[in-house]
Amino acid sequence: MPDWSHRLHRYRFRSVWVLHASPAVVYAVLERAEAYPRWWPQVREVTPLDERSGTARFRSLLPYDLEVVATARVRDPGAGVLEIALHGDLAGWARWTIAPGAGGTRAVFDQEVEVRKPLLRRFALVGRPLFVANHALMMRAGRRGLAAWLARG
Repeated sequence: MPDWSHRLHRYRFRSVWVLHASPAVVYAVLERAEAYPRWWPQVREVTPLDERSGTARFRSLLPYDLEVVATARVRDPGAGVLEIALHGDLAGWARWTIAPGAGGTRAVFDQEVEVRKPLLRRFALVGRPLFVANHALMMRAGRRGLAAWLARG
């Protein structure tokens, strides 16, 4: 018999952002995670631990924070790839893939995570649609914030 509860706690997301700046500029902004709270409202705090890792706290529309330790796995400006491993309230990975796109840059955000926060695991069945919508709102706000940040130069 399959373990449905395990699947309820796993999420796979993909967001595509079209940005009016060069791939090199977008990559340079995205690799500076400690600056995310300046342009991405739901990224509340990023604190570097060393040259490869840091803590981050997120909060979108729903009334809960997610706290993670993020560790760089791939940092390849030539390929346009930034990838991190996540541990804490979320466990898994997230990756930015930056490439030339219409009018500037196509930034693709892929993420595969398992929710570890006990409160969110408890409400996995009924909360899943809300959690997915909450993530979508966060990503839309991030795209808008980054576009405005890039426009300011």
